[in-house]
Amino acid sequence: MATTSSQEPAETQNHDHLIKSTDSQHPANLICTLCEKFYHLGWVAGTGGGTSIRDNDLVYLAPSGVQKELMKPEDIYVLSIAQQKDPKQRVYLRAPPSLKPSQCTPLFMAAFTKRNAGCCIHTHSQWAVLVTLLLETRPLNTNVFEINNIEQIKGFGKGFQKQGNLGYHDTLRIPVIENTPFEEDLTESLEEAMDKYPDTYAVLVRRHGLYVWGETVHKAKTQAESLDYLFQLAVEMKKLGIPWLSDIA
Repeated sequence: MATTSSQEPAETQNHDHLIKSTDSQHPANLICTLCEKFYHLGWVAGTGGGTSIRDNDLVYLAPSGVQKELMKPEDIYVLSIAQQKDPKQRVYLRAPPSLKPSQCTPLFMAAFTKRNAGCCIHTHSQWAVLVTLLLETRPLNTNVFEINNIEQIKGFGKGFQKQGNLGYHDTLRIPVIENTPFEEDLTESLEEAMDKYPDTYAVLVRRHGLYVWGETVHKAKTQAESLDYLFQLAVEMKKLGIPWLSDIA
C-alpha cells in the first residue's frame, strides 16, 4: 500500500478570502451545512467522516479531528489541484492555523482527478459498516455489494461519462476494500476499485464506512442518501431472509 504523510505541510500564508462569502452555496459554507446535516444522520459522529467540494481547480476540505456539526468556514482547508506535485507534501492555499488536514484528502483527490467529481462525501454510517460485515460472512463475492429491483436504485447515474440513471431492474454494484490503520493508506485500494468498477460512484471500506462522489454536490448528496437507504434496507432484508438479488424482470 502506498503511504502518504499524515502531517501534510501547509503554506504559511493564508488566503482567508477563499473561505469568506455570504453565499450559502459557497463551498466553505456548504461543507459546514452538509456536515451538520450528516451529523444528525449519524454519519459523522465523534469527528469521523468528512466532505470535500471542488470548484474548478480549487478543492475545499473539512479538517481532521473537529466536531463536524460545530464546524465553521474558517476551519476549512483550500488547495489548488494544479499545485499538487507530491502527494506526500500536500500544498494548501489556505489552512486554519490550529487544525490538521484530513487523512481523507488523498481519497477525495482520487474522486476529483479520476472521476472529475464536484463533491466527495465520507461517512461512518452504521448501515454501511453492517453491510460490509454481512458480506464478510459470505463464502464468495465478499468484495462487492449488489442489489437490484429496488426503486431507490434510480438515484444513481449509469456511470462516469454516461448519460442517464440506473433503472429499477438494474443491478447496483458497490465495491468493498479492506480497512487500514491509517486512512490515507486506503488510497491505492480505492483507486484500484475505481478502475475495476469504472461505473461506480462509491466505495465501501470494510468495518469503516463509505466514500461516495458525484459530478455536483446535489448528485453526491443524493447518492449518499440513496446508498444509506439501500444499506439499511439490505440489513433488514437479510434479517428476513430476503435476497438482495432477485429475478423479477
